Amino acid sequence: MSSIRVYRDPLPAIDVPQMAEVDRLMTEEYHISLLQMMENAGRCLAILARDRFLEGDPSGKRVMVLAGAGNNAGGALACARRLHGWGAEIEVYTATAPGEMKPASAHQLSILERIGVSIRSGAELGATRGFELIVDGIIGYNLSGDPHGLPKSMIEWANRSPIPTLSLDTPSGLDLTTGAVHKPTIKARATLTLALPKKGLYGEKVVDLRGELYLGDIGVPPALYEEPGLELKVGPIFCESDVLRIE
Repeated sequence: MSSIRVYRDPLPAIDVPQMAEVDRLMTEEYHISLLQMMENAGRCLAILARDRFLEGDPSGKRVMVLAGAGNNAGGALACARRLHGWGAEIEVYTATAPGEMKPASAHQLSILERIGVSIRSGAELGATRGFELIVDGIIGYNLSGDPHGLPKSMIEWANRSPIPTLSLDTPSGLDLTTGAVHKPTIKARATLTLALPKKGLYGEKVVDLRGELYLGDIGVPPALYEEPGLELKVGPIFCESDVLRIE
């Protein structure tokens, strides 16, 4: 039985500066660390992968996880660890060397190395035969301009694959404030955005790219949204589930 719930009440949508302020308040004022948020994001992403794409049972299922250099990658890597612990066969492909990753994401990668998960360069991506799912953690909300280099190649590779892609927070390549679609941008079957919906996920040209839209609980206290600079009213929206289907 799926643990995902449908949420039909109106929700405020935020832009990138507001999400950056949420992150700042979480760490500086509420003392909720980046690693804690990353763990929550990874747990929610793994739940969605399991219940929506892996028939409720990850055991023996094969999943590819694509990770970039930023903090978005850390959530995808935490998801990889969860799915591995639930019996899935995981292959991780990175867009950069561990030393060039954000520290929290490099920490998540080191855990995967310790437990024996396969980790390769994104330059080695090949056939997807036998895989059930691609998890996209290449580029998060701090995108600046068109993807280039290895991240660009990994996005193009995922878009050529016949298997579904599940994106974390945003399809890599999308501007979450304006909804601008950069070249290339991941075409996702589903997107798990975090904390609150992002304005850029609702553009007319974006809906087909982000696919089904879900919301994951990363542990933001409702009172945080009332802080100056945000001034939003958000109740206990995750009281029934950590993962919500929204529209």
